[in-house]
Amino acid sequence: MSAREELARAFPLILAHEGLWRGTYLHLAADGRLEDSHASAVRCIFPDEGPFAYVQENRFEWADGRVQESTLPGVLRAGRLHWDVPTFSGEAWESDGVILLRLHRKDTPGAHFEEMISLAPGGWERARTWHWFKDGRLLRRTLCLERRAKSGDEGMSPLQNGISFRP
Repeated sequence: MSAREELARAFPLILAHEGLWRGTYLHLAADGRLEDSHASAVRCIFPDEGPFAYVQENRFEWADGRVQESTLPGVLRAGRLHWDVPTFSGEAWESDGVILLRLHRKDTPGAHFEEMISLAPGGWERARTWHWFKDGRLLRRTLCLERRAKSGDEGMSPLQNGISFRP
């Protein structure tokens, strides 16, 4: 069985997330105040072979010109995706078609976040929400609205493709 087939068995709907997603991330303080926002391009890759069952490539761009890129490979173990990358470690699982993650931040001691990823009917939009906690208290929430990139729109620069910083 290929890595892709094994992943699809553990996560029946995850392959529907394959491809490039463009959107906006809004980071809100615990009181709801906007702390930050940036455009995003997120590519979800499900290799047929190799050590990783999932690879996520991120490119975030801010209006002031800052850019952050990362590659986040995950392995399938005991029916869950697991990550251990420089900024976090944790796992993901699927429940009734919703992907759930619990990730512990290495770059912010005492912090972790829980994420929910929901794919809209038709598969062209998805919503992601993160709830960040630090030392037992809500720190912030992150709201992500992403749209699947159309065929031929495979470049990784979200700003060059008309992504807005506001929902």
